[in-house]
Amino acid sequence: MNSRQRRGVILLVISALCAVGAFAGVLSVIRDVNSKVGPEVAAYRLKDDVAPYKELTADRFEKVEMPERWLSKTAVTSLSQIRGKIAVTTLKKGSLLQTDMIVARPQLRDGQQEIAIMIDAETGVAGKITPGSKVNIYATFKAANEKAKDQSKVIVENAEVMDVGKLTPIDEQGGDNGRRRQGEAVPITFALDPADAQRVAYAESFATHVRLALVAAGSDAAVPPGDRSYTLDEDK
Repeated sequence: MNSRQRRGVILLVISALCAVGAFAGVLSVIRDVNSKVGPEVAAYRLKDDVAPYKELTADRFEKVEMPERWLSKTAVTSLSQIRGKIAVTTLKKGSLLQTDMIVARPQLRDGQQEIAIMIDAETGVAGKITPGSKVNIYATFKAANEKAKDQSKVIVENAEVMDVGKLTPIDEQGGDNGRRRQGEAVPITFALDPADAQRVAYAESFATHVRLALVAAGSDAAVPPGDRSYTLDEDK
């Protein structure tokens, strides 16, 4: 091996050593970054906006991988966490889902049943009634004859709201009272015992109007017996 060949071999060895050193340096940087960032975990990002109080399903989200240390403690990391849950407020497209954005859907108790009625938009509590709310249900009835009086009554106290539907145009003829309903209404589902469900069904069919009064959160106070019905004569 002549001197030129020896120099070539030496250069090759030096180049190889430099390459090994550079590779080791890259590995060291990667290990350092990994040690600072930590392991990655799954998170879930919204594909589209979700309206308040709508049930959450897996197809509304896309899975993304993020460093665990960058996620908040309230981040949803498994789709099992959304089973039976609804949105608390409007969820925006691209947002990472958090546990404080969702709540459990109200459930029926033993002996209860669901009943849904259409509530005129102007006679409900606009925007304030949500699943889990408690309301008193009032119905107003026209007098059956000239001797009777128009009257309003509390037909159900502390009715639990299970679901609030979408605002829907209505134009329909009423039942035996012959009244025509026009405008917009919202389907609202309640959890009631059979007797109260009968009262609500009767009122929707025969009352002039059915109105909801929102009960303060945490209050189960009963309506006093003297306030359960009202006629205009009482103020004279």
